[in-house]
Amino acid sequence: MSYELLKKRALSFLRNAKNDYEQNDYDLVLFHIEQFIQIYTKYLLYKKIGGYPKTHSIIRLLKDLAKVYESKELETFLDQNLEGLYLLEEAYVSSRYLPREYDRDIADRILKLGEKILEVFKCLE
Repeated sequence: MSYELLKKRALSFLRNAKNDYEQNDYDLVLFHIEQFIQIYTKYLLYKKIGGYPKTHSIIRLLKDLAKVYESKELETFLDQNLEGLYLLEEAYVSSRYLPREYDRDIADRILKLGEKILEVFKCLE
């Protein structure tokens, strides 16, 4: 698989999250934002070092990305948004195994977090 396909898929997940929000599918907003971050991070790692860790933890992936790119901006993002990222990791697991619902306010915050990290990602390209 071409690593550019990872980027395309990641951006599709972001687009899906926006559509989910408009359809009031707030649980899916969180799931799709998590997938967007996970896959875009893997894309950037693959682009830079030719591979990525076999993990679903977006926090670990983002920490690895910050180290590889020596990105202070990403480190700051991680520090300022750690709780939201933990929530996304939880949402990823619960989307598969636990019945969990999220409300509009949480979905709105997570969608904004996704938009903010996209700006950070663009700075790394």
